[in-house]
Amino acid sequence: MTARVPTRAVRRRVATVTAGAALALTVSAGAAVAADGQRMPELRGRGLMHVFSTVDYRTRVDVKDVSGHKRHVLWPMSWKVCSQYPAVGRPIGDEGVRVGVVKNGEKCPRAATV
Repeated sequence: MTARVPTRAVRRRVATVTAGAALALTVSAGAAVAADGQRMPELRGRGLMHVFSTVDYRTRVDVKDVSGHKRHVLWPMSWKVCSQYPAVGRPIGDEGVRVGVVKNGEKCPRAATV
């Protein structure tokens, strides 16, 4: 008895169904984050690593260097939070969390916004 090898069309269909199922799971997980009703904690003055360990792992976190140097934020342990959105105590919605950061040892700018 010889084994049949699936045709290219069959493999493509299986890949499409698998990708569709993964997308559906991702979308439902995103909806679950908003449904959990998680509230925004106070993050200003804390290290960026604290943000990732405090906020639910499914929540999108956008990070921006607010020092004016337009640096890429690559090593979370080297940065501290100056500004945050949403405000403390507000629900974290589908848009996730945005934080403005500067390198450890630098002062936060007065008008740091994200």
